[in-house]
Amino acid sequence: MLSAIINAKIITKDRILKDFVVIFDKTIKNIVSKNELDKHKDCRIIDANSAYLSAGFIDLHIHGSGGADTMDATPEALQTISDTILQTGTTSFLATTMTMPKDDIVNALNNISKNSHLVSGAIVLGAHMEGPFINPAQCGAQDTEFIQAPSIEIIEEFAPYIKMMTLAPEVAGGMEFIKDINVKYPHIILSIGHSNASCEEAKNSFYAGISHATHLGNAMSGFHHRAPGVLGATMDSDITCDVIADGIHTHEASLRIFWKQKKDKLILITDAMRAGCMKYGAYNLGGQAVNVSDGKATLADGRLAGSVLRLNDALKNMLKFTDMTLAEVIYSVTAAPAKKLMIKKGTIEPGYDADIVLFDENLDILTTIVGGEIKYIKG
Repeated sequence: MLSAIINAKIITKDRILKDFVVIFDKTIKNIVSKNELDKHKDCRIIDANSAYLSAGFIDLHIHGSGGADTMDATPEALQTISDTILQTGTTSFLATTMTMPKDDIVNALNNISKNSHLVSGAIVLGAHMEGPFINPAQCGAQDTEFIQAPSIEIIEEFAPYIKMMTLAPEVAGGMEFIKDINVKYPHIILSIGHSNASCEEAKNSFYAGISHATHLGNAMSGFHHRAPGVLGATMDSDITCDVIADGIHTHEASLRIFWKQKKDKLILITDAMRAGCMKYGAYNLGGQAVNVSDGKATLADGRLAGSVLRLNDALKNMLKFTDMTLAEVIYSVTAAPAKKLMIKKGTIEPGYDADIVLFDENLDILTTIVGGEIKYIKG
């Protein structure tokens, strides 16, 4: 059955449309003026009551939410994450693994491969492997005990389901691994992260096949005017990158600089762990104890351990800290990640998947629609 959303302020790639109607089933069928609605009398009418309408948000880097984590490696964990993040406007995501024992990573990837299609909330687009092929000098909250030398073994078994990998190109065998993956599995987005590479090493990895940078500024060699590091190399390139815009992982001045430099190459992520959308308290991440308080998740030694950021809150922060327009912040969680993944999502245009979110002027989520079905309504 066709549905029609009326009385919405529709956010497109470059403007906001008023007095138009979005008609859809599983995909967006048309955008027509409200005067043409009489031609579609068979449609179920959804009144947006002057709310904003955009494509559903896409999170390229999320470990968990709602008390569940990708590394739990159960169908129930994927379902919990999928259901929970609907309230943040997220309609699809990459279930993100961690640097843990090989068997744990295999179990998580196996769970994603077998059960992703069964979730009924936000869509699991595949896996993002964060580690274990990283540099211990930039481990962040990843456990150094389980860091491994780059190996194609795990990738070969689960290649169709792995959509992104975060790795350090400067570790032994790193460059050869990048070139090998780029040839054998070109659909996998290779991302530099948890890396202590020099600017020159980073640039060489871009030539070899890395096309993205993970949580810009975090867990990477920083910028110095004589040694620009991974951060400088990324800023001095046209690769895409993502950022945790919570004001904790990244200072507001850095967010402004990143936006000014990267523009449409900047993608917002959460890097949320299982405490996402939960109360403050004691949790765990990758087998390590984590305390969550004041919006911050930390290990016992004070290191940041993922985030509890909600994706719609990341948008609020970018509007607050930068000069981004509403259309630009929406682009950074819709069309930008969709383009990176090469999927027909992230845009309100005929032929694209009907993943749609309605929100108010404060960017609080009112309704989330996935594949044409209403999955969340604010209570």
